[in-house]
Amino acid sequence: MADKCCNSNNDNENPEGETESCCTSNKDSKNSFNTIPILIQEKTSCCSSNSSKDTINELEKVSCCSTSLPNEKKQESTNCCSSKTTINEVKNPVKTSCCNSNEKQTIETNSNPLPSGENMVYRVHGMDCPACAKTIEKGLGTLKDISEVKVNYSTAKMQVAASNSDAFIPIESEIKKLGYSIEPFNQNGNIKTFDIEGMDCGSCAKSIENHLNTLPSVHNVIVNFSTGKMKIEHSNSVEDIMSEVSKIGYKALLQSNKKSMQTNKNKNVNSLVILSGVLIALGFIGSFNGIPTIMSTVLYAIAMVVCGYKPVKSAFYAIKSRSLDMNVLMSAAAIGAALIGEWLEGATVVWLFAIGNLLQTKSIERTRNSIRNLMDLAPPEAWVSIGSELIKKPVEEITVGDIIIVKPGDKIPLDGEIIKGESSVNQAPITGESIPVDKEIGDNVYAGTINENGSLEIKVTKLVEDTTISKIIHLVEEAQEQKAPTETFVDKFASIYTPVVFILALTVMILPPLLGFGTWGEWFYKGLELLVVACPCALVISTPVAIVSAIGNAAKNGVLIKGGTFLEKAGAITAIAFDKTGTLTEGKPKVSEIKALTGSEEELLSIALTLEDYSTHPIAKAIVGYTNEKRIQPKNGELFKSIVGKGVQATIEGDIFYAGNLKLFEEMNVSLENVKNHVQEIQDKGKTVVIIGTHRQIIGMIAVSDTIRDTTASALKALKQSGVNQTVMLTGDNEGTAKMIASEANVNRYFAELLPEDKVEAIKELQNEGHKVAMVGDGINDAPALATADLGIAMGGAGTDTAMETADIVLMADNLDNLPHTMKLSRKTLTIIKQNIWFSIIIKVIALVLIFPGWLTLWMAVLSDTGAALIVILNAIRLLKFKE
Repeated sequence: MADKCCNSNNDNENPEGETESCCTSNKDSKNSFNTIPILIQEKTSCCSSNSSKDTINELEKVSCCSTSLPNEKKQESTNCCSSKTTINEVKNPVKTSCCNSNEKQTIETNSNPLPSGENMVYRVHGMDCPACAKTIEKGLGTLKDISEVKVNYSTAKMQVAASNSDAFIPIESEIKKLGYSIEPFNQNGNIKTFDIEGMDCGSCAKSIENHLNTLPSVHNVIVNFSTGKMKIEHSNSVEDIMSEVSKIGYKALLQSNKKSMQTNKNKNVNSLVILSGVLIALGFIGSFNGIPTIMSTVLYAIAMVVCGYKPVKSAFYAIKSRSLDMNVLMSAAAIGAALIGEWLEGATVVWLFAIGNLLQTKSIERTRNSIRNLMDLAPPEAWVSIGSELIKKPVEEITVGDIIIVKPGDKIPLDGEIIKGESSVNQAPITGESIPVDKEIGDNVYAGTINENGSLEIKVTKLVEDTTISKIIHLVEEAQEQKAPTETFVDKFASIYTPVVFILALTVMILPPLLGFGTWGEWFYKGLELLVVACPCALVISTPVAIVSAIGNAAKNGVLIKGGTFLEKAGAITAIAFDKTGTLTEGKPKVSEIKALTGSEEELLSIALTLEDYSTHPIAKAIVGYTNEKRIQPKNGELFKSIVGKGVQATIEGDIFYAGNLKLFEEMNVSLENVKNHVQEIQDKGKTVVIIGTHRQIIGMIAVSDTIRDTTASALKALKQSGVNQTVMLTGDNEGTAKMIASEANVNRYFAELLPEDKVEAIKELQNEGHKVAMVGDGINDAPALATADLGIAMGGAGTDTAMETADIVLMADNLDNLPHTMKLSRKTLTIIKQNIWFSIIIKVIALVLIFPGWLTLWMAVLSDTGAALIVILNAIRLLKFKE
C-alpha cells in the first residue's frame, strides 16, 4: 500500500475506506512534497508532519493523515508521516489526497522536485487555458539536454530541468515561437526594489527596462510607471544599477526596509524651467527692440540646452535600447526646428515639454503618495515593558510575545492582543469604520489604529512586516502594479500607433518635396509636428493613473481591491449574491424561545447543556452560552456522539438523549403528533429549532435565531441606488428562515436549503440569466461560490489572512457599509477612464487634421500633447477624493 500511495500519479479514487500509508515507503520523502488545498480542516493529527504555520483561523489540529476536504461526497484517508505539508487556501477545493495533488485544478501546487542537475523556474505569460501548459511542455521537451519540463497553468510557473546550464539558452526564443513569453523566477534572492524619480510617461518605464536589459548583469527588470517603482534581479552592485539609471536621465533610490523613502524633490528643475523661460522671453522681446538676430538665436539656443539636456540624454539611451519614447520624439522635433532655423519654435517646444513634465510629475506623485501615506499610519517606535521598566524601541526590534504599552491618544504600533486595560479604538485606518470599537482583555488590536481612551498593555502577536497594515500596503502595491484589461489594450494600441506615426512623419518630410509638392522646409516642419503628435502620452497615462487613484481611495476606506482587473469587473456587476450567516446577519445565533413539553424548563436546559457542551457548532455554542448565563448545571453524561447533519447524542443517567433536527427524530420513528406544528410555527418566524428527546418521546424544543446586522438593509438599499439590479441571498437555512431574513434585509430574491455546491449552481443560474455576478462571503466556507462568481468579495478581512488571500476584493470591516462605496467608485473609475481615452484620441485627431492645412504650429503641437496629458492626470486624480 505504501508504494501505491507514494508513487501514485493518477487521479483514480481509492476504494472507500481504504487507508494508505507512506510510513514504510522506500522512496525518499524529501523528493515528494504535496499541497493539500483546504478550506476548513477537521480535527486530525499527523505523525511527524511539518505543517505550514500560515493556516486559517478555523483550522484545528491539522493533519495530512486524515484530511477532510469540503464539498466531497467521498474522501480517502491517507497517511503522510514524515512528509512536509504546506497548507494553502484555494478558491476551488478539489478532490485530492496528500499523496496525490491534482495539479490541474489547485490554485497553488507544489509538485515533486525535478531531477538532479541544473534547474530553473520561470513565470509564463500568455497562457489562456491548461492546454497551453501541455503545449509548452511538449514544445520544450524536444530541446537538446532538457530532461524534464513541468508547467502549472494555475500558478503560471514552469520548472525546467537540464543536464547543463547551456541548455537554458534557447528556451526563451523557443517559448516566443510557441506564442508565449517567460521571465525567470528569482533563484538567489537578489531582487531589489527601487523608487524611480523623473518618469513622466509610461514610455519612460519601457526605456529604463530596455536599457537595463542590455546589461549582462541584469537578469530581470520590471518598471511600473504608476507606482514609480522598479523591481530588478541583478548580480552587480546597487550603485551600478543607480548609475545606469542616471545615465538615461532618471534617478533610482533603493527602498528602505524600514520606511518607504519619500521622493526627493529636485529644486533645480524649477530653477531651470524658470531660467529657460526668462531666456526665451528676453530673446523674443529683443527681436522687437532691434538687437541683432544672432543674440536672440543665442538666447534661444541656451534656453534649449538648459531645458533640453535631460530629454536629449534620455533620448540617446532610448535609441540605444531600441525604444521610441516621448524623449526621442520631442528631441527630434526640437533639434529639427533648430536645423531649419526655427530657434524660437525649438526653444518653446523644449520649454513647454519641461513644464508639462514638471506638472505631470507633481500630479502623479499625489497618487503615489496616497499609498505611501498608509505606511506612516503605524508609529516607528513603541514603549516596551521589560520588568518594571518602560523602554522605547524601534518596532523592527520588537519580537512576538513582547509587552507594549499604548497610552490614550497614541497610535498602536503593532498587531497584538490586549492583556490589560479597556479602551475604545479607532479602527478607521484599517477598516474604514467611522465609529470607534470597544476593546477589552482578550481582544485583538491592529497596528495603525488609534487608542482613544484608557491605557492598554498589549502582547505583540505579529512582527512589523507581518502586521495587517503591512499586508494591506503590500497587497495594494501589488494591485497597482497589475495592468487592467483596458490598460493592456491601450498599451498595445500605443505601441502600434507611435511607430506608424513616426514612419508617417518621415514620409511627409521626404516624399512630397521629392514629388515636387512644396518646399523641403515646409514639409520638414510638418513632419516635425507629426513627430510631436506621435507621442501617445495622454492616452497611455489615461488608465493607470485612474486605477492607482481608485485603489488608493478604496484602501483608505477599508477596501482592498487586488488589481485593475477586479476594479473594472466591479463596475460591470449587475447582481450580487450574499451568504446569509455572518454576512447579512451577525453570525452569532442566540436562544430566542424555549418550549418544554414534559418537565420543567430548567430540566430541559440542563439536558440540552449536557448534550451540546461538547459540540463546536454555532447553534450548540448559543445554547451553552444561554444556559451558562442562566447558571444552569449540566447532568452527568457519557458516550457523547455527533450525528453528522442531524444532531448529537449522549447517555445521561442510563438513558440515551438526543438533540437535533426534525429529521433525526423522524428516522427514529418517535411520535411527533404535536411537535411538527410547533416546529413549523417557530420556523415560520425565521428561527432554527433544536429538538430535545429520547427514542421514545420529545421533551422539549429550543429555538435559536440569527439577527440581521444593523447596517445590512441600508447597505443593500445603497447598492441598488449604485446600479446593482439584483441582490440575492444564499443560505442553507429552511424556507421559513430564509424568507424572513430576506424580507428584513430587503433582498430581491433568495435561495434556501443550499449545500455549498448548491451555492455554486445558484451563481451559475444568475450568470445564465445574463447577470455579471459578485459573491460576498467570509472568504473561507464560500470559496467555491466566490471562485465561480465573476467577482469574489470577502468580508471581515481585518486580522483574517485567509480572507485577504482568497477574494478579489476584501472589505476589511465586518459589515457591508463600504460595499456600496466600492461599487460606485468602480463605476466612477470606468467613467473617468472612458473620458480620458476619448479626450486623448480626439485631441490627437484634431492635431493631425490641423497639421496639413498649416494651422498647427510646433509649439501648439507640444502644448496639445503635454496639456492633454496633464488634463487626463488631473481628471484621474479626482478619484482620490471621491466620496458617495
